[in-house]
This record gives sequence, structure tokens and C-alpha cells, in this order.
Amino acid sequence: MNPFQFLQEVRQEAAKVTWPTWKEVWITSVMVLIMVILAALFFMAVDQVLGTIVNYVLRMGR
Repeated sequence: MNPFQFLQEVRQEAAKVTWPTWKEVWITSVMVLIMVILAALFFMAVDQVLGTIVNYVLRMGR
């Protein structure tokens, strides 16, 4: 396969791609940001609860 034919085929395949609109990109980005914030808050809460439990158990041994 020669490079010219390869580039033609790449261009044809790229033309078939359905690119998202800016609105779709914006909405998806906001959704990802919200999910990241929710996950961070969840893991922070779990870390606090587990840390409190571990401190309580360790203090019992004194």
C-alpha cells in the first residue's frame, strides 16, 4: 500500500466520524466534573469515618 492511498483512506474514514457539538461537549464535561466532585466528597467522608473508628479502637488499647 502506498502512502498516498493510505492518506486517502484515512481522510475517507475521518469524514465518517460523527463529531460532538460544542453543547454536547460542554454538558458532558460538566457531568464529569460533578461526578468527580461527588466521588471526592464520598471518599473524604469514608476516610473520615474510618479514621475516627481506627482512632477509637487504638485509644481503647491504652
